[in-house]
Amino acid sequence: MSTTALTRPLVTSLIEDAVTAPSMHNAQPWKFVHRTGTDTIELHGDPERAMPHEDRDHRALHLGCGAALFGLRVAAAHHGRPAGTRLLPDPADPWHLADVRLGGPEGADSDLDALHPALPRRHTSRSPFSEEEIPSEVVDGLCSAALLEGCGLIVPGAWHTDTVLRLVHESQMFEAADAAVRAEIAAWTRTGAAGEGPETEGIPSYAFGPRQYDVTAPVRDFDSRRRVPGRASAVFEKRPRIALLGTVEDTREDWLKAGQAMHRVLLRATLDGLSASLMSQPLEWPELRSVARDPGSALGFVHMMFRLGYGPPGRATPRRPAADVLTFV
Repeated sequence: MSTTALTRPLVTSLIEDAVTAPSMHNAQPWKFVHRTGTDTIELHGDPERAMPHEDRDHRALHLGCGAALFGLRVAAAHHGRPAGTRLLPDPADPWHLADVRLGGPEGADSDLDALHPALPRRHTSRSPFSEEEIPSEVVDGLCSAALLEGCGLIVPGAWHTDTVLRLVHESQMFEAADAAVRAEIAAWTRTGAAGEGPETEGIPSYAFGPRQYDVTAPVRDFDSRRRVPGRASAVFEKRPRIALLGTVEDTREDWLKAGQAMHRVLLRATLDGLSASLMSQPLEWPELRSVARDPGSALGFVHMMFRLGYGPPGRATPRRPAADVLTFV
């Protein structure tokens, strides 16, 4: 275990890696605190970045923060500082999500350094994927990655895949009928129009991907109102390869575990040469989320759906600088 001091430059570097994590609509709902003279970094959720219409119970916010927590663990391992993590350390403060002690047990997270090169390379791809099959050993590796974080990743069979794809299309109809949800999504997209939010957050138009000629792949269209001129169209894969991430229970601690598993799976997929996009649309509607699970599976609650395949990698989306999310006290 390294005895290198936990300096401000080191902490800043760790947070710069942590914030490469995915989050719903790239809202980046996290804050970090380092108390001078300690070896602990606190992770807090940012309620100002919550989405009251699409994420009423803050489950997706916890997933994003869990992903940032995992990125911090990867960065700590890369710097030779094994991380000991305590989830929900303060019952009196629901937004204090985790404490990360950079001086954990010898050998803790020793395998995570291998994932570090994937941190800057992992990006959501909303482009078409090929019809090439994913080798079973690659799928098994992704399932093992989820299991290491106390979660399960299942690849649904034909009937379950059809059910999930139907739920995606139903969620699109729910969304189209809910003006408040549409407005919330619009608030987190960046098309270059006047009055939009900062360019350091949200989904920029270059990350929307092409329009679909037909509706076959469960890719969210962030430009359903067609505000981006000249956006290309493309034919997507007919049988998308999907995987479902879930847990047995549905507590806040489970959500944070699922966020860490989500990021671990995505980083592993990146190193395996896969492209990926995240599908949360059906999970944002309670009446659809309950149908997404496989009744024959021990996973009682689905937290994220992945679309996986071989295709163009996504482009990097912006991130807020560390100075905006990190406080030294």
